[in-house]
Amino acid sequence: MKDSKTKPLKPPSLLSLLFESRAFFDMASVPGSLLRSKFSSSTVEAALPVIMFPGFGSDERSMKALGYYLRNLGYYAEGWGLGLNLAGIDLEHTLEDLSAIWELETPDNYDPSNYKGEGGVPFLCEKAIARVKERSEQFGSPVVLIGWSLGGFLARECARELSTEVTQVITFGAPIIGGPKYSRAASAFKAKGQDLDWIERSIEKRNNKLINQPITSIYSKSDGIVAAGAAIDTVNPNVKNIEVNAAHLGMGFNRKIWKIIKQSLNDECKARIKLATV
Repeated sequence: MKDSKTKPLKPPSLLSLLFESRAFFDMASVPGSLLRSKFSSSTVEAALPVIMFPGFGSDERSMKALGYYLRNLGYYAEGWGLGLNLAGIDLEHTLEDLSAIWELETPDNYDPSNYKGEGGVPFLCEKAIARVKERSEQFGSPVVLIGWSLGGFLARECARELSTEVTQVITFGAPIIGGPKYSRAASAFKAKGQDLDWIERSIEKRNNKLINQPITSIYSKSDGIVAAGAAIDTVNPNVKNIEVNAAHLGMGFNRKIWKIIKQSLNDECKARIKLATV
């Protein structure tokens, strides 16, 4: 939600977009990070399944390096199982197809025969929720969700609905506020005729239902894709907002972010062990 005492949110500047080239340095650091994790002395003492959600326009391949890293540390990490993340615009649906959990109001001048796809992300969320619930049941254990950008938004919505199946959420560069409105994707969605103000209001209303699981929300003030202020969680009760200096496009490969993820998962393992011994 927007704070009246802070500057109004807006998409990142063109200058910050130019600095996204730093992502190549993050990608270049991956082999070294994987090698170190292969010989890491850390041990995982509690079974901990992890499901990773890719960002807009990408699929599970974008999370593959992080998956190798986590498996080297002893965690079971897998992709989200839903293919390419296109924010639901590739999925045939109408607002009437969405379940009651969203409590959506119709956009101004809404015409079902000329629907622009504003409910695409919620529709995709429902598929993700079903997938996470299924995998948690198959694991016989709650899961940790990790999401990059839009994938982080989707992961949060799964946690909101699955309080027993999801035990923790870790996001980086996730558009928590406004959806695409405060991102570089705003112009593309506007070009499709989508009502971004309606999407923002819907998300703000959705945030009234709190996420009670631990959340690690990682953001960068120099993010060239999603406004840093839109990636900070000021609503939920059990959240850590952690700032890094990283390009949005390199976050899934960034060594500092991997270390934060490692620490968050270690904390989860310790909490499970403590609970099991009570």
